[in-house]
Amino acid sequence: MIRTQISLPQEDYEAAKKEARQQGVSLAEYFRRALRRAMPAKRQDRWMRFCGMVESGNHHSSRDIDSVYDEKD
Repeated sequence: MIRTQISLPQEDYEAAKKEARQQGVSLAEYFRRALRRAMPAKRQDRWMRFCGMVESGNHHSSRDIDSVYDEKD
């Protein structure tokens, strides 16, 4: 793990500290979780958003599977 340092306004620090305490985690863990949520999806997971539309071009193809196959006939 790499140690880093950030500067926060006092009110943000207090709010984060309170929220971390309510969640039962350390302040560092609270910030790690918040950072993970804010970052884009991992590279290997990004292809998932194309599932169901790559072949047909219809992003609702999983709901309309019969119509997708009818289009190919």
